[in-house]
Amino acid sequence: PTKMALLPYSKCKFLFPIIFLSLTLSSMSQAELDAHYYDKTCPQAEKIISDTVLRASTFDPKVPARILRIFFQDCFIRVCDASILLDSTPKNLAEKDGPPNLSVHAFYVIDEAKAKLEKACPRTVSCADLIAIAARDVVALSGGPYWNVLKGRKDGRVSKASETVNLPAPTLNVNQLIQSFAKRGLGVKDMVTLSGGHTLGFSHCSSFQARIHNFSLLHDIDPSLNTEFALDLKKKCPKPNTNFSAGQFLDSTASVFDNDYYRQLLVGKGLFSSDQSLVGDQRTSWIVKAFAKDQSLFFKEFADSMLKLGNVGVSENGEVRLNCKVVN
Repeated sequence: PTKMALLPYSKCKFLFPIIFLSLTLSSMSQAELDAHYYDKTCPQAEKIISDTVLRASTFDPKVPARILRIFFQDCFIRVCDASILLDSTPKNLAEKDGPPNLSVHAFYVIDEAKAKLEKACPRTVSCADLIAIAARDVVALSGGPYWNVLKGRKDGRVSKASETVNLPAPTLNVNQLIQSFAKRGLGVKDMVTLSGGHTLGFSHCSSFQARIHNFSLLHDIDPSLNTEFALDLKKKCPKPNTNFSAGQFLDSTASVFDNDYYRQLLVGKGLFSSDQSLVGDQRTSWIVKAFAKDQSLFFKEFADSMLKLGNVGVSENGEVRLNCKVVN
């Protein structure tokens, strides 16, 4: 205040706009996400993304499951900041090259949509928002719920393969799953709900091999597995397995987003031990039963939990990448 008093008025009057501007920027950095974020700057953004996703899914039925997985794997490390899309460099091994992400594919769909967005509205739509919109679109496209995606995320500049150890593994028990989701501000119900994303997709033998061969000293097969189902898996995934593309769909209607995943769990046909464990714990079993019985309830909760996951620790200090694979 003393120094202010010593400044001539002509200098003083310039300080107020600067102070006001810094206050405005500070409040903007805290701004929450908004469903109408691109209404004026890129009104065609969602159509460009949904058209790209639809075309890719028509050519390759695996695209919906893969895009949904990109969203999960991205948001579970740091925040939803598209760090999973960054390529490795000679000095840094990026997330997409971490062991759990080596089987994540369909990055080309995101790149294609981004190229179109850059033509339509340069430097406007972040890669992080693109992933969130595409994830919603593949769910709706597969017969699942539709929700208004909140937008305004920024893209991060850091991506480390070493951090992929924080992704929930298919071998976790309920306690470990609850802890993993809690670190991201998600509750038990969110965890069971988002696990339902496994209604889309396929797993290679390596993710469940331990359940069907030499499971323990007493059991060759995990006793929580349906016996007939386990024997079928053993045929598909013999030991040693020379067919590295062999595996199993995660539920019996793997290209349709529905509640079949939960019905399969109730009869011992959960492919991952992490999934099957949800039935054996009283904190989670009632939710599995409720979703198995009522698909519309599952759809409502899934949309809510996807919004919640998408809002966890939104990056405020990032950028809008021009190319999703590299920082600007």
